[in-house]
Amino acid sequence: MGRTDRPGGGLLAAVALLALALVVAPHAGRPLGELLGTLPSLSLPAPTPPGAPGRPARRPTPAPTPAAGRAVAFARGQLGKPYQWGTEGPDSFDCSGLTWAAWQAAGLGWPRMTAADQWHTFQDRQVPRGELQPGDLVFYADNADWRSIHHVGLYAGQGLMIEAPYTGALVRTASIDHEGYFGAVRPAGGGGR
Repeated sequence: MGRTDRPGGGLLAAVALLALALVVAPHAGRPLGELLGTLPSLSLPAPTPPGAPGRPARRPTPAPTPAAGRAVAFARGQLGKPYQWGTEGPDSFDCSGLTWAAWQAAGLGWPRMTAADQWHTFQDRQVPRGELQPGDLVFYADNADWRSIHHVGLYAGQGLMIEAPYTGALVRTASIDHEGYFGAVRPAGGGGR
């Protein structure tokens, strides 16, 4: 997907290459060893290893269970469809309608309900953020009260979720790292806590 370990890493390499070209071009024909001796030394910060202070350790995403894999595959198949409040497909979705329809397609049946009610129903299957697996439901709220939950997405792995975000937007893949993260549950299988 073109991700780098450090934001801007590709841009930094391009700038360094351009700087090298600007220094080398006027001296074409001189031996490389002589040219390298005239270059100023570049001091780049060393990459921060995962788990170092300021950078969370990122575990490899485990393979989803068969049911969770079906839920994620269903949700991926809805990418690009419009958000519409109160709908659960097939042509448009709201956030809880998308997660409900994904798990329905995977064979897990529960009544259609709001994002807050999905949390409340599965709260005994909570999963710590560091143990998320594809298919888990991730929730967002205005405060610490579960009744303030206003959004749910389907965790897809690698820190990403599939969501139906808001009116005027399309079903998309987005980072789970945004304001209001409340918690996560695993609708099928054992919970993490």
